[in-house]
Amino acid sequence: MTVIIKEVSNDNINDILKLRINEEQQSFIETPQQCLDEAKACSNFNPVGLYWDKSLVGFAMYGFFPDEGENGRVWLDRFLIDSKHQGLGLGSIMLSALIQRLEQEYSCNEIYLSIIADNQGALHLYQKFSFQFTGEVDSNNEKLMVKKL
Repeated sequence: MTVIIKEVSNDNINDILKLRINEEQQSFIETPQQCLDEAKACSNFNPVGLYWDKSLVGFAMYGFFPDEGENGRVWLDRFLIDSKHQGLGLGSIMLSALIQRLEQEYSCNEIYLSIIADNQGALHLYQKFSFQFTGEVDSNNEKLMVKKL
C-alpha cells in the first residue's frame, strides 16, 4: 500500500469536506471546511488530503511561518484521520509521511504543532514520534510541541 499526499484541489475538495472525526474528538480540531477557510485567509497554510493507496483517509494542513521564532517555524497545524479509518494504524503511517514531507519541503530542523491537553489519543501519537512540549501556549491556550529533526 502507498501513502499519497495530495494538494486540495477541485478534484478532491468535495471528498475532503466529507471527512469526519469521532464525536468525542470534535472539540479537539476544526472541521475540514474551517481549515480550508483559514487556508484561504492565510497563504502560509498548505491543506492536503491524505491517501492510503487510492482511498482518502485523512486531512492535514501545514506551513512555514517566517515571522515566528528566530528563523521562522514549520507547523503541522491540522491532522486528522477520518472516523471510518481510525484504529487501523493509519495515524502513525500518515504522520510519518507528513514529517518526511515537511523535512524535505522546508529543509527544517524542527516541526511545531499545538495540542489541546485533553486530547490523549493525539498526545500519545505525537509523543511516539518524539514531539515534546516546549512550555509555550498559543493564542487558543493550546500547548505547543516540537519535534527536533
